[in-house]
Amino acid sequence: MTTRISKLFGMDVYTTDAEYKGKVFDLVINLEKGRIETITTEPLKVKSKQEAKKIISEKSIPYRNVKAAKDILLVGRGSGTPEPEEEAEKPTYLSRYHRRRQ
Repeated sequence: MTTRISKLFGMDVYTTDAEYKGKVFDLVINLEKGRIETITTEPLKVKSKQEAKKIISEKSIPYRNVKAAKDILLVGRGSGTPEPEEEAEKPTYLSRYHRRRQ
């Protein structure tokens, strides 16, 4: 599956069970591995680490759960619940990519 990162922003996110999860707001990218790690449905622009952790744990979807991305983003089961090994392996470099408004 290949798509431009800029096309992901604002896409509706649905599970394979047709449950609406929200819209893609932010992406967390692992620059070392060169891949998207997480999709958030709320902005990561927060005032504390605890707020950011809450958004990552409650309002995000691991990108590995994405099944298809065309007109909508289709995610498999388990979206929004991180697995134990996911918490143990934290990327060294994180970057937030956000499309510029023109």
